[in-house]
Amino acid sequence: MSNSPAQQALRQVRNEVKQQTRILQNLIPPTVSYTTEGSVLVIGPEDLARLAADKLSGMAGRVILANEPITSQDEAHLEKVMAAAEDVETYYNKIMSVKGFLGQFQVTVEHNEGVAELSKIALRKAHFDLILDLSQTPLIQLEMLPPGYFYVGQDPEKLAQALEELPQMVGQFDKPRYVKINADICAHYRNGINGCNRCLNFCPADAIKSVDQQIAVDPYLCHGAGSCSNACPTGALTYDLPTPQALHSYLNKLINRFIEKSGTAPVILFHDAAQGAALITDELPGDVLAVELEEITVAGMDHWFAALAWGARQVLIFNTTATAPSLTQMLQGELQLANTLLQEIGQPQRISLIGEQDLADLWPILDSSLSWPVMVPATFAADSKRATLFAALDYLNDHGKQAKQLLPMSNVPYGRVKVKTDDCTLCMSCVATCPTQALQDGGDKPALYFVEQDCVQCGLCEAACPEKVISLEPAINLDKVNRQQRQTLKEEAPFECIRCGAPFATQSMVHRMLEMVGTHSAFSANIERLKMCGDCRVKDMFEEILNDPEKQLR
Repeated sequence: MSNSPAQQALRQVRNEVKQQTRILQNLIPPTVSYTTEGSVLVIGPEDLARLAADKLSGMAGRVILANEPITSQDEAHLEKVMAAAEDVETYYNKIMSVKGFLGQFQVTVEHNEGVAELSKIALRKAHFDLILDLSQTPLIQLEMLPPGYFYVGQDPEKLAQALEELPQMVGQFDKPRYVKINADICAHYRNGINGCNRCLNFCPADAIKSVDQQIAVDPYLCHGAGSCSNACPTGALTYDLPTPQALHSYLNKLINRFIEKSGTAPVILFHDAAQGAALITDELPGDVLAVELEEITVAGMDHWFAALAWGARQVLIFNTTATAPSLTQMLQGELQLANTLLQEIGQPQRISLIGEQDLADLWPILDSSLSWPVMVPATFAADSKRATLFAALDYLNDHGKQAKQLLPMSNVPYGRVKVKTDDCTLCMSCVATCPTQALQDGGDKPALYFVEQDCVQCGLCEAACPEKVISLEPAINLDKVNRQQRQTLKEEAPFECIRCGAPFATQSMVHRMLEMVGTHSAFSANIERLKMCGDCRVKDMFEEILNDPEKQLR
């Protein structure tokens, strides 16, 4: 079956289409540079660390930090250890912290009843360039370790590979800046209020921090996993290699050209550029179009749904053992949400996460999708992340059940804002903090409007409301018209100045002031001024003084 004439013809079409279609990339992408001279710190049991350091004699500087007991008391082993790396100084200080990246590692240890940087003590330098860690557990506990940190534990194969790579890590190395930030639409922090923290929860390299109430990505630690841009509901964090728009454009062209040349709806297979790419061969079934990404989480639900709407019959995400556990967890959550939506709109479970065993025999997975309904490819163009996702979802819904129900969910960046209208004074604090303009004011008219499709459920409006009348309702609305239209949450006639007739506040705000201070003795004589605009209030005060100058003294 895999070498049938039909399959050979599809493979030929696939090769032609892939040669004609390229992802548009920035030819001169922004980069960061690492500079190293080759100073290496070897951490671990003294015997293993000394033997390893002995094999790194060509490095610019070598230091041993013994943090665990010797692994063997065998005499021959100890003699070999004693003869190794005799010119390398060994330290036994207790480790307090290890942080940094290639060319900038800082190791803090206990020293003279205080703490000190080991590099300053051992090398008279501000940092180590490289770290070889032979400890039983890594001193840097991250799923994606920083560049220049080689954790091998006591695995001989990993040690041999590290000893081969370390001497090559000398000089200057450039790496792309994978992520861009648009602070103007970030929902993390506004007007002194904390809101969205989604991107902070999924970085396997700990490269994302909240610094001075703004999201910051450390480009030296970033591995380009894409989980932050995937999790970001507003599009404030965007992947840059490729950009979301470039990847959408590539998928659109790839799918449409394949359909045009073969007459067959293809299957999109997303895979990573490392382990996944090494397992992808031309022997894949001919209707499977492999799309390489830095990490599989670079493509999100907007890309999955758009690929289906543009004519792919199925989307597969190839997950290897090299994928960080937090990324796998994130994918599983997104996959569950995506297939729940497909089920609700009457579509088959067109999106799947597959492993290495599945890749070895894709035929059962592909055969099941051959009987699924074929749709005419959509013609919409990719816009923003959110707009593209809903455009694709609505198109798939139109070719399914044409469902219109509201699906209540938890912990999703979609949903509604609810307002207790009786207690709302239309102060517009919520509008001032909304990062997506899902909440809008009425301009000259006292009113609060809401567009559900733009709401990311960040909670800023709820926290900003002084009357505490706002609540969030996370859900996905399958009714396109209802979701996109501007809804009126509250509106009322303005309060008109009792002196000049000019509107100057909302009815509810003036009534609230009258309720709060109207019975207080300090205001009893001037209660009517609360019903005046600012100009008339000042005029009234001066008229009173002019008519009775001694009143203020009394």
